[in-house]
Amino acid sequence: MSERNPKTPPPWEALILVAHYLDPQTLATASCVSKSWSQALSLDLVWQPLCASRFPSLSNLKISHPSVPYHRLYVIGLAAFKRRQKPPPKPRLSIDNLVFAIELSSKGVLVFTVAEAASKINNIQGNQVFKFDVDVNRDCFWGNENECLEDMSITWNVVLEGWGAVFTMMDCRRKWSCGTAAEGWFWEELPCPGCYSRDVGSGMVADVKVSSGADRKVSVGILRVGDWRYVSMEDGLRYLQHFLLPCECD
Repeated sequence: MSERNPKTPPPWEALILVAHYLDPQTLATASCVSKSWSQALSLDLVWQPLCASRFPSLSNLKISHPSVPYHRLYVIGLAAFKRRQKPPPKPRLSIDNLVFAIELSSKGVLVFTVAEAASKINNIQGNQVFKFDVDVNRDCFWGNENECLEDMSITWNVVLEGWGAVFTMMDCRRKWSCGTAAEGWFWEELPCPGCYSRDVGSGMVADVKVSSGADRKVSVGILRVGDWRYVSMEDGLRYLQHFLLPCECD
């Protein structure tokens, strides 16, 4: 029996036997050796167990779409996994760039109005979540607190420094009696940023609480609808930059 020419590629059966011991990254690298290696190492019998163990739901698509090879299903599954695991970019917007303008009125009569740099407002969570407490001076409140304040109107605008842009977080009406409740809660669902229609919600709400007791203050923040927890500071800034900063895709 003559010796095998070292330049002659191994039979595809041998490649497949070895392929079962290789990880996906090594398989992809080895398939670049030659056309015959690529054909042998791309067979369904090589990639089916890998796809079934890592992405079983994608592997089952083979039932309804038998023409799609398993190695292709594995590639798109891996790409989707990496996208989900990729951390979001740092926000381009800073809290130093924002001014909070908040106004409360009752039946057309102004109760208080305040416009304050967000960086100067007390963030009781140490900049971990998007929640702020605004101290409201007693002189800003008008009228008798024991009276029933119906048809309360609350507006919360976030203004970009230099008054270059504004985004209305909330503009709504609620009924609230300062005489019977020390704290009034206002909330409004936020629109989804980007190219979605107005019918698609963002999964977040603007949250405003007005305290009328001895410690008069206004608390503002952004809450997640799913668990009613405040979003992180970075997530809040990422959301606002869609409306306050020009988008590269515009």
